[in-house]
Amino acid sequence: MDLTNLLGGFATALTPQHLLFAAIGVVLGTAVGVLPGIGPAMAVALLLPVTYALDPTGAFIMFAGIYFGGMFGGSTTSILLNTPGESAAVVVAIEGNKMAKNGRGAQALAAAAVGHFVGGLVGLILLVLLAPVIAGYAVDIGAPDYFAFMVLAFVATSTVLGSSRIRGFASLLIGLTIGLVGLDQMSGQARLTFGSLQLVDGIDVVLVAVGLFAVGESLWVAAHLRHTQEKPIPVGRPWMSRQDLGRAWKPWLRGPLIGFPFGAIPVGGAEVPTFLSYTVERQLGRRKGTWGSKGAIEGVAGPEATSTSSAAGTMVTMLTLGLPTTSVAAVMLAAFQQYGIQPGPLLFQRESDLVWALIASMFVGLALLLVINLPLAPVWAKLLQIPRPYLYAGILFFASVGAYAIGGEAMDLVLLFIIGAIGFAMRRFGLPVLPAIIGVILGPTAELQMRRALQISDGDLTGLVNSPLAIVVYVIIAILLTYPLWGRLVRRTPKPAEPADRVDA
Repeated sequence: MDLTNLLGGFATALTPQHLLFAAIGVVLGTAVGVLPGIGPAMAVALLLPVTYALDPTGAFIMFAGIYFGGMFGGSTTSILLNTPGESAAVVVAIEGNKMAKNGRGAQALAAAAVGHFVGGLVGLILLVLLAPVIAGYAVDIGAPDYFAFMVLAFVATSTVLGSSRIRGFASLLIGLTIGLVGLDQMSGQARLTFGSLQLVDGIDVVLVAVGLFAVGESLWVAAHLRHTQEKPIPVGRPWMSRQDLGRAWKPWLRGPLIGFPFGAIPVGGAEVPTFLSYTVERQLGRRKGTWGSKGAIEGVAGPEATSTSSAAGTMVTMLTLGLPTTSVAAVMLAAFQQYGIQPGPLLFQRESDLVWALIASMFVGLALLLVINLPLAPVWAKLLQIPRPYLYAGILFFASVGAYAIGGEAMDLVLLFIIGAIGFAMRRFGLPVLPAIIGVILGPTAELQMRRALQISDGDLTGLVNSPLAIVVYVIIAILLTYPLWGRLVRRTPKPAEPADRVDA
């Protein structure tokens, strides 16, 4: 770590002008991230022309604030309204929304804000310390390893969530089918487009997430609103209790250990590690009865810390290799090129001041995110006191606006409500929504990596397991699949008979 350059970056980022840019970025990112379907990537893209008049340092400092603010904004709607603002915020809706419905929305938001800060802080420290090592390792990751990670994400979410594994894999199949819509990435053949040119580019992941979560939830609530008496959801205590802190601090620290490597090694952004973090915390959680019913704070703290640390890891490959692994990184790469700067191995030499100012501004943005949003957690939680007919009408309105903003076509609105109807049917038959989302997000990438691995091995299936990393991942998958069977065998094993009490003569 070049401490002198990092201190120079802080000297640049902590000027009053750049602090103002960072604060504006955090506020705008949070406000935009709250809108369903408009995540940090779209926020950065929309604000890219606005920064033409700024110098590169000021522009990227604002982008850093928008990035972290948008991630927290997406978590806010996931927790309060079961409506993710971006795909990385999908998993936090599982436990966060249950907490909100049980009057603990403020605690969930506070856990998310602190999780973002802790995860981002650890991730940025690892970015500074380990960027060359991680970047060098990422170059050696091959298609079989990528595919193994995708299969691990599929199995982990499908077997842990829902009332049965069959329903979990059925939900995954729905997501994989939706992910097939569009052109084959290798042959260019149209699949499941039914002759529609609007479907040639596939269905946007955010559109699917908003449809299954926001629209599906709204239709489900509307279907039951006439049969149940509406009760206002209590806001609850404004801050986390000592017990909440005791349950959340370990997931806060475990999250970066999962998120940062996945962000630095390109395997699909923050979606995979957040799903895996949730799985890990659910397996390690002591209060099994709260998971999926009352809401477990560990299911919020862990994935949120994982998500932000993954964002820090993403910057490793973007800055050192010029390889964007998420949509936000792709937009930021375009911003670099806009200023005539090409990320890559020589970036730290040619644009040292800019890079270290950007890294330092991320530390500043995280601190501002915590300072601005932690006191606002009780205020955000009061959204739950809005009468449900008005609340979900607003959700449908903003979901429609967000869906239309993705492509600017009326077909997107039709797809939104078709997918929403599928989400309603999944709730009706007890299918978990999350495996479908991960199927849409990772399905096309998993197919591409599998076909690449098979091409390299001339169709030999052993080409999928020809690396030590892939073998380790498949062993983990086997453990996840056979774990319930082991539990049954252990329970059926008869205990040895206890020796009879000795009788003294």
